Amino acid sequence: MGALVLCTVAIAPAQPRGIPGLTAAPQVRAAYDAIFDARFDEVPRRLAETCGPAPPEACRLLDALNTWWQIQLDPHNRSRDATFNARVDAAIAATAAWTVREPLRAEAWFYLGAAYGARVQWRSLRGETLAAARDGKRIKDALEQALALDPDMQDAWFGIGLYHYYAAIAPTMAQILRWLLFLPGGDREQGLQQMARAREGGVLVRSEADYQLHLIYIWFERAPAASLDLLAGLRRRHPGNPHFVQATARIQDVYLSDIAGSLGTWDALLADARAGRVRQRALAETSARLGAALQLDRLGRYDAAIAHLRAVIAGNPAAPHGAVSQAHLQLGDVHAHAGRADDAAAAYRLAITTAPAGDPLRTRARASDALRSLR
Repeated sequence: MGALVLCTVAIAPAQPRGIPGLTAAPQVRAAYDAIFDARFDEVPRRLAETCGPAPPEACRLLDALNTWWQIQLDPHNRSRDATFNARVDAAIAATAAWTVREPLRAEAWFYLGAAYGARVQWRSLRGETLAAARDGKRIKDALEQALALDPDMQDAWFGIGLYHYYAAIAPTMAQILRWLLFLPGGDREQGLQQMARAREGGVLVRSEADYQLHLIYIWFERAPAASLDLLAGLRRRHPGNPHFVQATARIQDVYLSDIAGSLGTWDALLADARAGRVRQRALAETSARLGAALQLDRLGRYDAAIAHLRAVIAGNPAAPHGAVSQAHLQLGDVHAHAGRADDAAAAYRLAITTAPAGDPLRTRARASDALRSLR
């Protein structure tokens, strides 16, 4: 019997070895950093420099991510959705074809998982829960295959950890959905450990990991201080992106009830926007004025709040989506708090008439409710 086993081992074919590593990782990371820094206009040039050393499939994914982060900065604006879908679908198709062409190449599977990861974020934002769940399973499968081929590919642990975490903490309806789709369960602690492993040892995913972990800490772990620490790191590494400053100010407001701290953060963003120290200057300035006005209203500094809101209305900015109607709504609130019912009513009516198509912020309903409360 022992001889038979030895004979079997001797004649068993050797398992094919995976092809490890990420090609031209420094160039890919530089392009990815440009996206995280909101230098969107630079990305096409950077991709032209990156592709050649880096696989073209990686550049297709970066092209999609460049559009995704523009959506992140103005999430209620759907004008970029079709472009993003076309680009991310092309990235998925290209990387899937790569895995067929070179099934032993670990980075092919890694980029396939990453491409699905970009799409699942958009589907989650737009409420496409079923499709997002299916993509989540595809992410996990692709990244596990990448790790099977290259156990040292630390970046792959992030998507796996993210899946395990969300699968573990999903609410009841999401768990039922997971069961119906035959999706594997999760493990919260294991997921956090896997994401931390990728964050510390990965070549590409540090900023993405910090961003996703800051959401986990604030939404599910009840750890606003940890979330703010991660955002502070993102702000240091990517000072041009106003999104991380906005997220900081909102956490200070909503989760810490730190009105003065939130106002200070919005004021700092406004100063940076006006001085040209952040990208997407018009969007950043408008967001900062709306955010500062909200805190000034709460502090009873009505004239200062009104000045910010009138500046937004006069500028008639295109971004963020619905900013003018939001400014009218907030102006109505300020007047109402100051006891000026007629001025409040006029502002609320303008909020209703200027609300954008689709009204994703429910400005019309909120202004209508406020008008009724004045009577």
